[in-house]
Amino acid sequence: MLDFYKILDKSRVLKIYENILEESIDRNNLPKHIAIIMDGNRRTAEIYGKDKYYGHYLGAEKVREVLRWSRDLGIKVVTLYAFSTENFKRSEEEVNKLMELFEKKFYEIADDEETHKYEVRVRAIGRINLLPKNVQKAIKYAENKTKNYDKFFVNIAIAYGGQQEIIDAIKKIAEKVKKGEIEPEDINKKLIDEHLYTANLPFPNPDLIIRTSGEERISNFLIWQSSYSELYFCDTYWPLFRKIDFLRAVRDYQRRQRRFGK
Repeated sequence: MLDFYKILDKSRVLKIYENILEESIDRNNLPKHIAIIMDGNRRTAEIYGKDKYYGHYLGAEKVREVLRWSRDLGIKVVTLYAFSTENFKRSEEEVNKLMELFEKKFYEIADDEETHKYEVRVRAIGRINLLPKNVQKAIKYAENKTKNYDKFFVNIAIAYGGQQEIIDAIKKIAEKVKKGEIEPEDINKKLIDEHLYTANLPFPNPDLIIRTSGEERISNFLIWQSSYSELYFCDTYWPLFRKIDFLRAVRDYQRRQRRFGK
């Protein structure tokens, strides 16, 4: 019984702290675009003595919660790093189970009442052609059902690599040069921006990148767009990521002075 009351007291303290944190957030100085490297699913599964899929399942469930926190604050764009091109090197069993999970979650977000209530546009970014046809079909379903929305934007980076994105952009530009549509001297930053996966977004460059699990690197994620992003590294594994962790990241962002090289 004593342990129960200790847990209850801790929960109350955390809720009070969460409220204090939320009240401290300056709603006039929010990041317009947050990108998240969702790391730590497999290590979470180990904590619970479960298989890897259980960790990925918990991580997928956490996504909806974090998207709600972002939306409630008024953050317009969220990009989630779900699966890199390098992740295809994992075991066939793990990759197949992940693909089943992705298929299920794209259908779920497309049919979610909150997606339509808050007019959230859903897109997948990456080399989508590398994914199984059933996952591509689920992505297309989600994108088509939300294509007319523009209040909030959720991007799922899947079969994604930052270097590969730049290569794909350069290939598109090279084709235009080859066809005589543009001259080599026309190539500049703006033109490359326009050929990246994020070109359709109102705020294509993330103001804040959060990485969970304690790792401190960006792992080939939005490497062009993140030139002046603020980076925040959190020790918590992604499935265990709390609203407190999220608010701390936003508060830390607001305490920084962004100079953009000036």
